[in-house]
Amino acid sequence: MPPRGAGMILQAPEYPVPRMPGAHRPMSRPQSGTGLLKLACAVAVLNAAVGTTAGAAGTTLRDVVAAEDTPYAENAELMRRMASPLTRLAEERRLASSGATLARYPLDAASERFLIYQPAAPPPPQGFALLVFVPPWQDARLPPGWAMVLEHFGAVFITAARSGNDENSVGRRVPLALLAATEARRRFPIDPQRVYVAGFSGGSRIALRIALAYPDVFRGAILDAGSDPIGTPQVPLPPQELFAQFQSQTRLVYITGERDLAHLADDSRSIHSLHQWCVASVDEAVQPHVQHEVALPGALSQALDRLATQGRAEPEKLARCRAALDADLTARLHEVEELIASGATREAAARLRQIDERFGGLAAPRSIELAGRL
Repeated sequence: MPPRGAGMILQAPEYPVPRMPGAHRPMSRPQSGTGLLKLACAVAVLNAAVGTTAGAAGTTLRDVVAAEDTPYAENAELMRRMASPLTRLAEERRLASSGATLARYPLDAASERFLIYQPAAPPPPQGFALLVFVPPWQDARLPPGWAMVLEHFGAVFITAARSGNDENSVGRRVPLALLAATEARRRFPIDPQRVYVAGFSGGSRIALRIALAYPDVFRGAILDAGSDPIGTPQVPLPPQELFAQFQSQTRLVYITGERDLAHLADDSRSIHSLHQWCVASVDEAVQPHVQHEVALPGALSQALDRLATQGRAEPEKLARCRAALDADLTARLHEVEELIASGATREAAARLRQIDERFGGLAAPRSIELAGRL
């Protein structure tokens, strides 16, 4: 039996740990709307209040240990959701050829520590909201000013220690977020419709991957100054049934500083890819005069408000978009089949790899069947 975490793959690119935020500034969205002025004023008031308030009255629990593992964080499940079918097939063949077996879990839950913020007010009838935070730093901390916002929205906050940019993405950071969600739901009444994952910088990139792979756990994501396109070798699409849920139900809010030009460009590419893949419930915002800094309280407040109010995708528009993607995929798979039949196996293998990198789980099980013929 290999050590825990054996066979884990898909290490994401690492990013430097950014500095903590400076002065509070209100956030404004580039989109127009009748409620924008009122919302911007509310954000400004909230930021000002945070600057003069000692802190919220909730409870901060430190060094929390998860009571149990979660099936969502098993190695086999992580690979099923987060690896492309051909990558997963290659990994299974590698393990089989070496006589090794995949450990059940990538980490020991009893050895991990979490920080939890619990609002002072009792939960609403439907339960608390839940915000699972993936940091770029190593310690478990609550960003400045966030407690007051969590109180306002009735949201429990949980984050893991040793989940920063230096840690393995799929071997630690993703399963830690899943453990965090499970532990928070065990401890508190949580509204399943308001379970969100968030992250900052490199943690935001991980939060996007988590939201994509686990739409049955997280209904929304706050992506703070860090994002990637989906449908790539680095961020493969999950199996069809999960991606359909992501397209129709997951809500995404991007937040980036006005002066954080590199990450604004990343956001643009990421959002463009989401639209190409028929994901409609996407909102973006810019924090004026802010560089690469964790979201200010007003920005967090606006993001949580958007997650709670965004509508779902239009069924007819989504159906047309999906049909176009299906037609494209079917045509590409047919080309591979014709190449195999003509004996051009080398070109067929290259085309199949391209399909796997772009369509990921959407191409299975047909991609696996074709791979077996090569």
